[in-house]
Amino acid sequence: MNNSTDNNARVAIVTGASRGIGRAIAERLGADGLRVVVNFAGNAAAAAETVALIERAGGAAVACQADVGTPEGVAGMYEAALKAFGRVDVVVSNAGVMPTVPIADDSLAAFDKTIATNLRGTFLMMAAAARHLGTGGRFIALSSSVLAKNFPGYGPYIASKAGVEGLVHVFANELRGRGITVNAVVAPGPVGTELFLAGKTPEQIAQSAALSPLQRLGEPTDIAAAVSFLAGPDGGWINSQVIRANGGFA
Repeated sequence: MNNSTDNNARVAIVTGASRGIGRAIAERLGADGLRVVVNFAGNAAAAAETVALIERAGGAAVACQADVGTPEGVAGMYEAALKAFGRVDVVVSNAGVMPTVPIADDSLAAFDKTIATNLRGTFLMMAAAARHLGTGGRFIALSSSVLAKNFPGYGPYIASKAGVEGLVHVFANELRGRGITVNAVVAPGPVGTELFLAGKTPEQIAQSAALSPLQRLGEPTDIAAAVSFLAGPDGGWINSQVIRANGGFA
């Protein structure tokens, strides 16, 4: 059933939801009965496809273009949610970039871009969530299990995600007494998305798959299922935790 006219339906904002893990999360939350704001940075056609997938399954969604690294972009996302659906109940901070560069002078631009999107973006989404989420609200950030591996070339990405995990614990404490679970950081291992597969050889992909005791790459739906749990009623007692949905990767 379409939830677009159900004023009691919960509303989720999912950043970076035009494809990959973000799209899977948006689809799953839509299937769970939430109305979804599908954020995207530049690929309007992909975002429209995410919206269409949710609507075809009987859900309700709108697309919103915004840069998560700017206060104006983040404010626009929350305004879009309020305009379309009148409330915000769940925020999933998923948007991210993952350049692989060494720690070197000529890598500074990649470092700055990664921090701006992954860490600054999460900080800004939290700051706005503190104003908009009410009792029963959920804030879920995406981290990465690569933090435990220290792979060469992942310095900017690991720095950004380590910062995200730190923010989650602080934000949970800052919302003390308000009935909001900042709850957890869902930290996937290797997942077969465009972001992960870009630039990798078949051999590198096979090696990544072999790192898990389950001997496969994760699927975006694996991560979406964990987010669904945290966003739903059964996740209400999980707070300030890092859940590593990674098949045993680390």
